[in-house]
Amino acid sequence: MQTTNSADTQYKKMTETPVLRLIITLSIPTTISMLVTNIYNLVDTAFVGTLGTSASGAVGVVFGFMAIIQAFGFLFGQGSGSIVSRLLGAKQINDASKTASTAFLLSFASGLIITLTGFIFLDHIVIMLGSTPTISPYAKTYIRYILCAAPFMTSSFTLNNILRYEGRAFFGMIGLLTGGILNIAGDAVFIFGIGMGIGGAGLSTAISQIVSFCILLSMFVRGKTQTKLHPGYLTLQAALIGNIMATGLPSLLRQGLGSLSTIILNKACGVYGDSAVAAMSIVNRIIFFVFSVALGFGQGFQPVSGFNYGAGKYKRVRRAFWCTLVMGEIFIVIVSLIVAMNPDEIIALFRDDPDVVAVGHRALMLQCMALPTLPLCMITEMLFQSTGQRAGAAVLSSLRSGIFLIPALILLSYYRGLTGIQEAQAVAFVLSFVTSLFFLIWYLKRLPKE
Repeated sequence: MQTTNSADTQYKKMTETPVLRLIITLSIPTTISMLVTNIYNLVDTAFVGTLGTSASGAVGVVFGFMAIIQAFGFLFGQGSGSIVSRLLGAKQINDASKTASTAFLLSFASGLIITLTGFIFLDHIVIMLGSTPTISPYAKTYIRYILCAAPFMTSSFTLNNILRYEGRAFFGMIGLLTGGILNIAGDAVFIFGIGMGIGGAGLSTAISQIVSFCILLSMFVRGKTQTKLHPGYLTLQAALIGNIMATGLPSLLRQGLGSLSTIILNKACGVYGDSAVAAMSIVNRIIFFVFSVALGFGQGFQPVSGFNYGAGKYKRVRRAFWCTLVMGEIFIVIVSLIVAMNPDEIIALFRDDPDVVAVGHRALMLQCMALPTLPLCMITEMLFQSTGQRAGAAVLSSLRSGIFLIPALILLSYYRGLTGIQEAQAVAFVLSFVTSLFFLIWYLKRLPKE
């Protein structure tokens, strides 16, 4: 169990360690976690790509559904984590444990509801997600395994976020790293070794998610954390549940709108055949990989921001923001240049089909050009959420995946066809940047002095 001395040591670490060093220390495990998780996603896409273009398209279709599962995990994980970090900064450890325990219960319950609803409406969901008649059989096979693991997936996202906001991202990394490596190995065994095809990819994902969940939960059970998960801390007080959900709403909006935009994208691409669906799915995976690694810097920033905001150390909040923005921008620019110099070769790694490469080339180039706008959008949103600015965070989280992307997809696909579909995400990135800049200037003017 955590002692008073260890809690005081953690408080001193979060509020007195030089900001840049602290962010880098917390970012390393989160970045490694994101890197391994997304390497799995890319390997999974490449493995399934060997099964054909329709199977490759099915991965993109199910990816939209997995974003829904992730949305609920982040709803309760980011919502509770932001509150927990501020409570720990204010040295209110019992209240932090109540928040964490309640969020865990809500997260697991939401996963169970997704599982039951998914199996009841499976055929309708696959079509709704944007499957074409040739993609649908592959998508149904894959998604059945994902549904079985849904409660463990939502809970894993929640537990990992609480660990991050405590400043114990290393423990979260162990769970995600183990799951990611197991997933890659499982893909090779089940898809090729046993010959399960796309079902093997789904089974591998389900098993790895359950193992990851068990490891993350063990960190709390073994007393490695300040917050405790225990029935005695559970409360169904409407005020607490409402606070968790309101604080986590930006994450739900971001992930939920991301899933909705993926569905709209799949349906718009479906008009142009399976190669278009597969191409845009692959491009999104590549961009998501780059973005997610940069997101690791932001996830190192969040506990620093929330903890110090709760402790009233606003100068450290400002300094943490600018350090994270510079690191994220440097990384994004370098990787964008690397990808932009080899677009066709990178796409062909996942599906070596001339039609797929042709569609994906222009979309990937445009998004690489717009990627440098993302760090400011992402870190500004995290600043708002980690400091409890719920309304602003909700708006910011809705921009690039919803408020701007969905209209861009609908309008550009209508007026410019496939060319417009390729342009939509880059347009949404740029518009989100301009809006986020105004929010940032407004917030920094109103953030209290030390």
